[in-house]
Amino acid sequence: AYGRWLAQALDRPLVVQRGSDLMSKYVGESEKRIARAFRQAANDGAVLMIDEVDGFLRDRQTVGQSWEVSQVNEMLTQMESYEGVFVASTNLMDALDPAAMRRFDLKVKLDYLRPEQVQALFDRCCQSLGLAALPAPDQARLARLNRLTPGDFALLMRQHCFKPLGDALALLKGLEGECGYKGGGIGVCGFL
Repeated sequence: AYGRWLAQALDRPLVVQRGSDLMSKYVGESEKRIARAFRQAANDGAVLMIDEVDGFLRDRQTVGQSWEVSQVNEMLTQMESYEGVFVASTNLMDALDPAAMRRFDLKVKLDYLRPEQVQALFDRCCQSLGLAALPAPDQARLARLNRLTPGDFALLMRQHCFKPLGDALALLKGLEGECGYKGGGIGVCGFL
């Protein structure tokens, strides 16, 4: 979502590449695909976004095959010479090669929602679904959910299409379930 927003704000096209677009079972072909993606974005004046970039930028100290090192090297070389806007997303930032981290001018951590953001998104979902507000006694339960993302709300909205949420309490229970999948999702948490 950030990549799409940035491309729109810059009034540029967005080129999104995923692992399936760039990986090949043939040695050397992945590197060619990586180079082609950067070249295409440069030619189009586009914002290039590689989703789940950790598949291409693993720490070279931890990879086991020479072709894996070659892919990391190609990605690093392309990043170094690319003059356009490049966005990479990952949930495994700690697994990235240290040399990759030096090539990103900005590093943005999109963290869990703050309590006021959770409340605002919860209210918006209830309004969109025509649900009455959450009863006051359950507001404290909502406030304790500290590992929510907009994606959790989007998931429940999609699920509503085939498993309708009867009330705001059902939405709350769904969010609690999503936090449960992440482990430790209910409790007190500080935010920066």
